[in-house]
Amino acid sequence: MVKPHLFPDSGDESKTLSFFLTAQWRSVLFAAGLLLAMLVCSIPAAAAGPSSDEYIRGYAEAILKRDFQIFAESLKVQHGVIYIRALEASDVVDDRIKTSLAAIEGVRKVVISRQGDVAAPLAEKTELTPEVNVFLPRDLLCSSLLADPRWPHFSASYQSHLNNDRLDAVGSATFGETFSIYRIGGPWGSLMEVGLHAGVFSIFNMDADSKDLINADYIVALPFSIKKNNFSAMVKIFHQSSHLGDEYLLSNLDEERINLSYEGVDGLLSYNLPYGFRLYGGGGYLFDREPSEMESWIAQGGVAFHSPAGWWNGALRPVAAVDVQSREESDWEADVSLRAGVQFENPEFLSRKLKLMLEYYKGRSPNGQFYLDEEEEYFGIGLHFFL
Repeated sequence: MVKPHLFPDSGDESKTLSFFLTAQWRSVLFAAGLLLAMLVCSIPAAAAGPSSDEYIRGYAEAILKRDFQIFAESLKVQHGVIYIRALEASDVVDDRIKTSLAAIEGVRKVVISRQGDVAAPLAEKTELTPEVNVFLPRDLLCSSLLADPRWPHFSASYQSHLNNDRLDAVGSATFGETFSIYRIGGPWGSLMEVGLHAGVFSIFNMDADSKDLINADYIVALPFSIKKNNFSAMVKIFHQSSHLGDEYLLSNLDEERINLSYEGVDGLLSYNLPYGFRLYGGGGYLFDREPSEMESWIAQGGVAFHSPAGWWNGALRPVAAVDVQSREESDWEADVSLRAGVQFENPEFLSRKLKLMLEYYKGRSPNGQFYLDEEEEYFGIGLHFFL
């Protein structure tokens, strides 16, 4: 097993400069250029789709019918604001409806008036009205990180690894979820929530007759999130452990198992930019580490893109993301993850966001048992379910 040079000589005066000139950071520039090219191609196509208000209205009608058995004949949409008039429902159902409809791409506010209420005026500029005291809301205040290799969600993908003596054709399966448990109103008109963040990340040797399990990482976390307009933040306390598969160990008796386990805390700041872009960054600290010689600090940043409109009458939405992580353990060299593809949308039968994405990764291995490997690189394609 090749191990990275973790402790450079103290006399290395060019350490800071070499950090920015590593092959991994050149990969960042390549990935960013590729992402930009994809976005330039996708924006005109997205603009050719249906009008935003028309799309939102159709999606909202389908959700009301599917989840609430409500046929809202007086539903209107103007400038991203949904208006529902003369609705006969309880306050609790009102909150659930508002939370569900607010999760639609492009919605800025949901206004509900009851029978006998004075009709709310149609407003061109308004902000999303915070809905508070909601148990198990359908959306997240801090959205999922599409390209983060260890963001819990359900997925299945195929990876082709390059220049790797251990791995070649790999199947990857993840089982997990990130969801809100309870949401309340916060200071300055913000929203706050506590949630659960848990998942299992497994890889399998597709070249083996029995498709041996190679590695499985287990993650569980308690995230606390806050959101105000386009700004959101998350702080989470988490645990991660890693295990080698039994069949893989039997086939590789000389493989040394590492008892990898640690707890940590990290934070993330995120801001939604115009035209479907999102910028985020943060960092964290690992404690209660095993092996104890592991270094503690990590950093993360990235950019994501969700097309404001879609292809094929809104059935497909272009998406892309680049995630970059650096760790003290690997001398701050960059781990680059790139994913890009389309999101399938049909409110009649899809309550989740299903994405088909091409994948590229280069950096230290994200699989816990191989965290000392100097470099891993692969291309892949996968299906991903995100909340």
